Amino acid sequence: MALARRTRCTTPTRSGSCPEACAPCGGSRRRAAHPARRHAGRRTRRSRRASGPWGRQRSSPLAGHPSQRGESWKDAAVQDESLIQLPPALAEPAPQAHGRYLLGIDGGATKTLAAVLDLEGSELHIAHGGPSNEDAIGAQAAVQTLLATADEALQHARITREQLAAAVVAVAGTDTAAIAHEVASARGGGWVVVNDVVAAWAAATGAAPGIAVISGTGSNVFGLGPTGSAWRAGGWGHLLGDEGSGYWLGSQSISAALRDRDRSGPATALREAAVAFYGVASIEELAALVYSKPLHKGEIAAFASQTARLAQDGDAVAVELYARGAAELGAQVAAVVRQTGLGTAGGEADGARTHPFPIGLIGSAFRAGDVFLRPLSEAVLPLAPGARISVVKMAPVGGSLLLAARACGRSDALRAEALAEMLDGALAATR
Repeated sequence: MALARRTRCTTPTRSGSCPEACAPCGGSRRRAAHPARRHAGRRTRRSRRASGPWGRQRSSPLAGHPSQRGESWKDAAVQDESLIQLPPALAEPAPQAHGRYLLGIDGGATKTLAAVLDLEGSELHIAHGGPSNEDAIGAQAAVQTLLATADEALQHARITREQLAAAVVAVAGTDTAAIAHEVASARGGGWVVVNDVVAAWAAATGAAPGIAVISGTGSNVFGLGPTGSAWRAGGWGHLLGDEGSGYWLGSQSISAALRDRDRSGPATALREAAVAFYGVASIEELAALVYSKPLHKGEIAAFASQTARLAQDGDAVAVELYARGAAELGAQVAAVVRQTGLGTAGGEADGARTHPFPIGLIGSAFRAGDVFLRPLSEAVLPLAPGARISVVKMAPVGGSLLLAARACGRSDALRAEALAEMLDGALAATR
């Protein structure tokens, strides 16, 4: 297959920044085109009007960090080894744009969500689309879904692309550079493409220095330090990693049930629960089903809900699984803290980590509650006593909107709490 020559790209990807160049970012990158394999349809769109997330500067959750002061996150030495970094459009201070609207997109393996927000905070328009994961359906099909969903949101807001102050597209997948190239070809400059981990971080921290711990079907940890150092730990997929994720918990639970059957491990109610959950006659039949069907990773991750229930009921094996998952995620948080200098006075790699910074927990696995949150806190707080750990209430698309505000120089007026509430109401109305 012939490889296409493109220009310099610093768009973050799971494999790091593009070392060569592609049209949206200027340099030269070689990459084989992805075939478009399928494109899922979009559902009905609705909008919601509410009091907005824009407030006075003193209420900003970003007060005191580089973006608020007009400084560049790029001034600090962002490690070249980091697998995910902020693109230049978000790392540099931005002048205020003339448009009146922000566009944020959250694209994933099962669905795409686009949100248009006016700068006064009086209107929020939501559009839903199909999957836009480049790994699953190819770059062209993914971009087709992303742009079609964005256009639906713009149409619902009754505005044109020219009225946007900024647009940030957050996408799942291993190569956001391919998406950035396709988006730039279709929309021109001004649309920033980031890995969905970056948008999750923005939702978790208000786009301020801090850490996002993501545990849904998969897991990873991403953080940005006070001087701009970015680092990601985990995120290697269900075959090589995803520790502490729904898939990991489900898989480990089924393994524990099999050890119970073999008498090589302790007795656990997970065995009976697994048989009932998957509608099989025995745990042996479930083992055969896993290999013969095979079960999709989402189907295995779904069993984590039963692991949570049994852990809450006191099943020792289920409790231990959550403790192990918390320890794994805690080790990843520790790596991010060390690499970014979070918790220290000036972002140094060493020193006492007593300065406060947020750690936001995102994903369905954290619905387990204290059986997961308590051991995770116990793993993290000895390393970083200043960490403030909380479960994130903002939808990931809110992170894209926060980044769009940064991109157009309006982060000084944003109130993350109000945006989270506004999004929650709008999304509830479209379900």
